[in-house]
Amino acid sequence: MKVSEIGEFGLIKLLSEVILRRRSASVAKNEYGMVVDIGDDASAWRSNKSLTIATIDTLVQGVHFTSEISWRELGWKTLAVNLSDIAAMGGLPRNALVSLSLPADTEVDDVIQLYEGMEDIATEFGVNIVGGNVTSAPVVVITLTLVGEGTNGVLLTRSRAAPQELIVVTGYLGTSAAGQKMLSQHLQIEPQKAELLRKAHFLPQPRVAEGQVLLDCGVRCAIDVSDGLLADVGHICESSRVSARIRADLIPIHPVVKEFFGAEALELALGGGEDYELVFAATEDIVTAVKERVGCMVTVIGRFSSIGATKEEQSGMVFLVNEDGENLEWKMRGWEHF
Repeated sequence: MKVSEIGEFGLIKLLSEVILRRRSASVAKNEYGMVVDIGDDASAWRSNKSLTIATIDTLVQGVHFTSEISWRELGWKTLAVNLSDIAAMGGLPRNALVSLSLPADTEVDDVIQLYEGMEDIATEFGVNIVGGNVTSAPVVVITLTLVGEGTNGVLLTRSRAAPQELIVVTGYLGTSAAGQKMLSQHLQIEPQKAELLRKAHFLPQPRVAEGQVLLDCGVRCAIDVSDGLLADVGHICESSRVSARIRADLIPIHPVVKEFFGAEALELALGGGEDYELVFAATEDIVTAVKERVGCMVTVIGRFSSIGATKEEQSGMVFLVNEDGENLEWKMRGWEHF
């Protein structure tokens, strides 16, 4: 069997089984202090009285980025995607390690720009870059490990959504995918609006502060939108054993995306990914409390329910519906390697 036959998430499941085979859940908690194990935005463990959160991500030239991105923007995005994982857990980022693989003919000034971009966002979010590794490779490969901490002993996870809770999202969806499409297809868009889309794709703003607010307001389930809305809500459904109904007409799409991409805007919002907004489960009163405290738009887009609550829901877990509650056909599920 080839990796391409089982896909990214099938491979992750198999590798998780290899790792977890030798230890039961009780051993994981008692011996290793694990609080959140494999299968969430980050892993977390308890050591003495502290709660440590750790995540890792890799960006590969030709897979995750091309020459359209500047080295400084690349540095920003490298750290931003990891910050978003920590945000989705309701944690605070602290220290980062960077593994850098480069072709021998890479310009030194470019690498300096890369690190200046990382330092720009590290300074904004209070992160220290404390070390790493450098090696040669045929293409640029950047792997970043980010370690953070839980502030009150509680974390946001994918596995705590409950039936009847609302599905809620911060900010706009599809803006990053619109930026990527604009750049790859060399679309001509007014400079100011083009810059908005470029920044959404290359300079995402992780919702670290918002993650803290969610936790303070009583939210216990969240994920960041990296693979695409439908895919990421699907991850919550799988972990929480619930189903989801998402209202297509409620999904927040930026006016610029609607203006230039028309009917395609919904597709970008549902499956484009890399928005790094937070999707979370909450009751109505918690949503009200969150809206009063965050500085960004917060939108209710649907509701979680029990699996098999209706006949249609027995064949899947995430459903896109119109304003009348009728199911809409939608095949695209978001980004997956292989």
